[in-house]
Amino acid sequence: MQLIIGNKTLTYDEPVTLEKVMKSLGIKAYVASVNNRIRELTYVVKRDSEIVFLDLSNRDATRVYESSLRYILLMAIKRLYPKAQVTFNYSISRSILAIINGKRITAKILAEIEAETRKIIEEDIKIRRNRVELDEAYELYTNLGYKDKAEILKYREEDYVNMYIAGDYRNYMFGYMVPSTGYIKDFKLVPYHPGFIIQYPRSDAAGDIPEFVDAPIFSKTIKEAAQWGKIINGDTIPKINHYVEEHREVEFINLCETKHNRQLAELGQEIEDNIDDIRLICIAGPSSSGKTTFSNRVKVELLSRGMRPVMISIDDYYKPRSEAPLDENGNPDLEHIDALDTKLFNEQISQLINGEEVQLPSVNFKLGGRVPGKTVRIDENQVIIIEGIHALNDQLTPSVSSNQKYKIFIAPQTQLHIDKHNPISFTDLRLLRRMVRDQKYRNSPAEETLSMWSSVRAGEFKWIYPFQEQANYVFNSELTYEFLVLKKHAYRSLQSIKRDSEHFITANRLLKFLKYFKEIDDHLVPNNSILREFIGGSVFH
Repeated sequence: MQLIIGNKTLTYDEPVTLEKVMKSLGIKAYVASVNNRIRELTYVVKRDSEIVFLDLSNRDATRVYESSLRYILLMAIKRLYPKAQVTFNYSISRSILAIINGKRITAKILAEIEAETRKIIEEDIKIRRNRVELDEAYELYTNLGYKDKAEILKYREEDYVNMYIAGDYRNYMFGYMVPSTGYIKDFKLVPYHPGFIIQYPRSDAAGDIPEFVDAPIFSKTIKEAAQWGKIINGDTIPKINHYVEEHREVEFINLCETKHNRQLAELGQEIEDNIDDIRLICIAGPSSSGKTTFSNRVKVELLSRGMRPVMISIDDYYKPRSEAPLDENGNPDLEHIDALDTKLFNEQISQLINGEEVQLPSVNFKLGGRVPGKTVRIDENQVIIIEGIHALNDQLTPSVSSNQKYKIFIAPQTQLHIDKHNPISFTDLRLLRRMVRDQKYRNSPAEETLSMWSSVRAGEFKWIYPFQEQANYVFNSELTYEFLVLKKHAYRSLQSIKRDSEHFITANRLLKFLKYFKEIDDHLVPNNSILREFIGGSVFH
């Protein structure tokens, strides 16, 4: 049996575990790709294979690290407080928030949890995977008081579940695991009401733990999202599936859309109350946040209050590609702020605010550049709405005073869980949205969306997230029912990705949690919904 690892070929006469191969090479990894499938290091290789060992510079490896760390923390808490119920949420500063129900996290308690966690790591306990029949898993979870874990089993297509066992602790984290607790060395626990923050190495930080940066505005939005899940009884997949099973889809959709309507009304009132100062409304957010639909709905909201907003596209100010700065690969970096003619944009926005008439530019894609556009003048009672990646960056409008700008950050902030130990990523929601939209409007297969996603994310960390805490208002564009609509669009597209594709691993991971959702038909989605921006049929297109 020949195993190809990079530029080396190893020969084995009998089956061998990945962990043994890794140790023979003297390298450190947490998981491996075997013939383009993610495999745990306990996996036994039985045939010729091409293997890539993955360290913490790789996203799939950090996911394994994170799920293993959550498992060990739960094990530690179980030892200390046997009846404790824990919920994990993705949170600020690229971290996880752990909440122990009914327990206030004091410095003493947090120190106990950390000490017990490090003790378990020091013990280097083997983590074994054991296939368990669904009935047995259901009974185990029920006896432990994990009702949410027992509920999700009803939607599992297989008649078994892989339970992970370390000593006398058993749990399933909906993700791959390391071979033993000793693999998890680096983490930080930070007290953060109403629980504590868990920091761990990130691939987007080159395998290091990012510096903890508090984000009070973002944190408030996440807390509100968690409260919303409780209000609608919809913070786990089984709970939102119940709406479909009980034929309450229309009620569920309207509940979620009403939340958006309420946010828009709140936003409109705040702008109206400060209209004597506000001249420029700036809207920014990461990819697939729903910025286009949101901008149009803000315009309608303000029109209903007697204001007459003017929308100006930042995209019309892009320089020719030949004048754009170059990225690290020598390609035009169209996400860089210097790819925009910021001088012209700033001048024209200032002129408009001062009551002058301005001829705006317009991008002509056939000609490959800007051409003269419409002529605009605004009066003293009108506001300008701009939307784009750099809208919150003051480098775009340095001559407009801060009190004249009203900054809005938009992003979907879900606090939905597979079960309470396994939160669903904000980023995965946006990725699914973008995948569906690219397929609908650009005839782009899922594979193409996945190929550019890491570049999109890098741009967001550089040009969007550093400015989110400057926002006057954060609009949570998440619609809890949307997974039930996006599923059928994304599922087919993801299934089409072949096993030999470099993106098969990501596609397979997304399919593994999408399969648990029921489905809601598109026709029930309102035509002015943000979701329509991705599935089609929007009145704003």
